[in-house]
Amino acid sequence: MSQVNWNNYACRDYYDELMAAPGQPRDSAGELCNMLARFSAEELAERKTAAEIAIRTMGITFTVYSEGAMIDRAWPFDIVPRIIPASEWRKTEAGLKQRVQALNLFIDDLYHDQKVIKDKVLPAEVLAQSVNFRPQCVGINPPHGVWAHVCGSDLVRDGDGTLYVLEDNLRIPSGVSYMLENRNVTKRVLPELFASGKILPVDDYVAQLYDMLAAMSPRHGDDPQVVVLTPGIYNSAYFEHAYLAQQMGVELVQGSDLLVDDDDVVYMRTVEGLRRVDVIYRRVDDEFLDPEAFNPESMLGVAGLMRAWRAGKVALANAPGAGVADDKVVYAFVPALIRYYLDQEPLIPNVPSYLCMFEDDRRYVLDHLDELVVKPANESGGYGMLIGPRSTKETREEFARLIEANPRNYMAQPTLALSTTPTLANGLAQPRHVDLRPFILSGPEIHVTTGGLTRVALVEGSLVVNSSQGGGSKDTWIVETDDKAAAAAVKGV
Repeated sequence: MSQVNWNNYACRDYYDELMAAPGQPRDSAGELCNMLARFSAEELAERKTAAEIAIRTMGITFTVYSEGAMIDRAWPFDIVPRIIPASEWRKTEAGLKQRVQALNLFIDDLYHDQKVIKDKVLPAEVLAQSVNFRPQCVGINPPHGVWAHVCGSDLVRDGDGTLYVLEDNLRIPSGVSYMLENRNVTKRVLPELFASGKILPVDDYVAQLYDMLAAMSPRHGDDPQVVVLTPGIYNSAYFEHAYLAQQMGVELVQGSDLLVDDDDVVYMRTVEGLRRVDVIYRRVDDEFLDPEAFNPESMLGVAGLMRAWRAGKVALANAPGAGVADDKVVYAFVPALIRYYLDQEPLIPNVPSYLCMFEDDRRYVLDHLDELVVKPANESGGYGMLIGPRSTKETREEFARLIEANPRNYMAQPTLALSTTPTLANGLAQPRHVDLRPFILSGPEIHVTTGGLTRVALVEGSLVVNSSQGGGSKDTWIVETDDKAAAAAVKGV
């Protein structure tokens, strides 16, 4: 007997990415749902086991921190992909390009004339209390005026099907390697479905990343020396650092491998002597990047790197200081920033937000802590949040104290009915909540990944999708549909 019976799939409570109703796949998901329904329990188990073996064989891991220890774990992956019609994705892609263009103009403005402050589009106190504004970056002009070369914007869909931007990750966004490896695993597990050519490819990302980095080189016309700068093997994203360096065919380096000479040029130590470095894709946080400019005790960065960057002798991606826009309070102003810098209406809406720095908003948040999701302005990975409907009285009281003590550091949003997608749990296809992180590359041109990293809350009812807190991931298919496919009835479901 088939292990997947779509007639019994409980998708009534939330918008489901694959199923319009029990037994009724969405147009773009018909072929997948039909195939899964034909699998016997044994076949489904074999495909799942094949994915687990592939992940171990390919060495796809992530690092979690637990009680002071670092533990490498196999990447948690579900074989049922998330599907988005290409027609919808084209609109989403345009909205993401619009958003990152405005954010780069905003960052550049903050480190130069600060017109956005003078024109009262962004309150001065938001910038004054920003922990990620870097005075060391004032007046610097990065190549192409781009500060956030790689952006990961998290998208969520609410119960009525509306797609929102939940947050923008502009400092050192991670996850793209898992997006690419998810596709490689899925091709091994469900190869039949790729024969039609309707599933759009994702493997152009690495070439686009390299081309963007190479275009930043200060030595035009020469073959640029690009490196990936990692904090080292103990960083939670080290797998991704090594993966991207290997895929691009560039060196993976640590701070001790580089030096800045008296000519403000960055050099890499090699067995053949010093070799000039032109572009650094850095995966080290700002405060540890250069002990001369930031934390003097840092052993992860390169002394003099900011001097070299300011002198135009090396290019850095993402640029130091880009994190000023990676702030959940600044996030609330992005629609206004799009209107201000681009004179356009936002193509993708924000989730409605309350800023605790404003008295009326703060009073509302404190009165409705049991209903809202409260976030600190600069945390990531799902840490430091309050999910009101699932919180205890003691936790809400603690958050009330935190908000009163530092209102600028907190914002709140309604608890969204996040969309679901079928996920294998206990041998059955069950709905689990998901989000999506597409990646946007900004250089001479702007490129958006075809889909992105779908993260899934593997625990029933949970809204936390972060892998560090028990979440998993899925392949994301952007699928071309046609009238015939949309009209075809799905058999055997």
